[in-house]
Amino acid sequence: CFSAISTFISVCRRLINSFKDADSGIGLCGWLLVGFSLLLMLVTLPISIWMCIKIVKEYERAIIFRLGRILKGGAKGPGLFFILPCTDNFINVDMRTITFDIPPQEVLTKDSVTVSVDGVVYYRVQNATLAVANITNADSATRLLAQTTLRNVLGTKNLAEILSDREEIAHNMQSTLDDATDDWGIKVERVEIKDVKLPLQLQRAMAAEAEASREARAKVIAAEGEMNASRALKEASLVISESPSALQLRYLQTLNTIAAEKNSTIIFPLPLEMMQSLMNR
Repeated sequence: CFSAISTFISVCRRLINSFKDADSGIGLCGWLLVGFSLLLMLVTLPISIWMCIKIVKEYERAIIFRLGRILKGGAKGPGLFFILPCTDNFINVDMRTITFDIPPQEVLTKDSVTVSVDGVVYYRVQNATLAVANITNADSATRLLAQTTLRNVLGTKNLAEILSDREEIAHNMQSTLDDATDDWGIKVERVEIKDVKLPLQLQRAMAAEAEASREARAKVIAAEGEMNASRALKEASLVISESPSALQLRYLQTLNTIAAEKNSTIIFPLPLEMMQSLMNR
């Protein structure tokens, strides 16, 4: 009996505190309805107490409406709170981070290239009261806004910028979405660009361009090598021309290299002067 009395006193205190938080603009008729609801609850105790006690989890907040008006105390929770069964109703708001995928969007870039881009957005409810009172469906509105923001941001970028500056694009989208959803009590924490899909013909053209660029660089490198080799041969010929015996040493070195390879045929070069002397005889 003593525990029931103490529970009743605690309930009455909480109800009185909730009346203090209630908006005074409900009028005389509203106060009469609230008083009648309270009297009905007291008459039907202890059964009615189970209809008045509500529990919200750690990651939730409850927005209480009394005769259609939000209580001045704002969001309730986590834990226990009390409502009047006839005049009060409440809405639970999840405060955890929510993730959703942005569907692939066909975007025309600044240089008139059509690409398909998708992404992912992380957001959470920062102010439960604004999320309930200022927007019909905060989740749906945030999803639609993310799609339009993605198209608007990518429409001002070239294809090269989209492929190389994904972090900058994601940061611009995050700041734009965060500013737009501030009045809804939404905090956009992160935006990421997942994939950029190019048309098949454009992929082939880019591959051909890259292959041609690689071939051009290879030809330039080969030409530079030939030029360096010709310069080295020129310098070697100048050194040999200064010493006639150097040519004979080079000749013997060449014969040594040929003999090391175990060839059955060895070609001996003869000077043109010797051939001319034999023909004159």
